[in-house]
Amino acid sequence: MREYGRDLRVADMVREELACIIQRQARDPRIGSVSVNDVRVSKDLSFADVYVSSMDAPGPAEQADLVAILNRAAGFFRSELAKRHSMRTTPRPRFHYDVSVERGPRLERLITDALAADRSAHEHG
Repeated sequence: MREYGRDLRVADMVREELACIIQRQARDPRIGSVSVNDVRVSKDLSFADVYVSSMDAPGPAEQADLVAILNRAAGFFRSELAKRHSMRTTPRPRFHYDVSVERGPRLERLITDALAADRSAHEHG
């Protein structure tokens, strides 16, 4: 049970540290403003799947470009992470665009519209 919590603690640490590193130390202007939304660390702690989003990447092409830029800089991010903690191994980041951020407001609108339609049908029915 104790090991189960370890990957979650490592994921939280990686999320917080990567957010700081990207914000303060990433020199590539194409990165812009990036939010680190979630990190999932493999059980053996060798990989960290990092889910990001950005208001500067409105479409699929820009999102793919952003992920490619971040993945090319993964070695830099890993070495910066290694300087900030004392784990034996530092997970290698693999960046993915987090489309769930855009899905949330859309789903909310659909639910609101469905509820309004339902209420309207009951009032007129």
